[in-house]
Amino acid sequence: MAADLPLKLLLITFAGFVNRDQSRLIAYLLEESRVFRKRQGNKRPRLTDDQRRRLAVKGKPLGRRLLDKSRRSSRRTPS
Repeated sequence: MAADLPLKLLLITFAGFVNRDQSRLIAYLLEESRVFRKRQGNKRPRLTDDQRRRLAVKGKPLGRRLLDKSRRSSRRTPS
């Protein structure tokens, strides 16, 4: 049991670094999306069939509820 402690500590540390990097990347992508949406205004984005298909493939595993929640949060303007 004592021999497993350094390995567990290493794995927890590694998982923390990965989680932190993923959180930063998600925050950047959300902000990038807000900037592009604001720049575009109220116009609907014109997507090609390929772009629409790629978004559908990536969005399907997430489900409608999570996608709607992410859209609402990306529309908020920072104070």
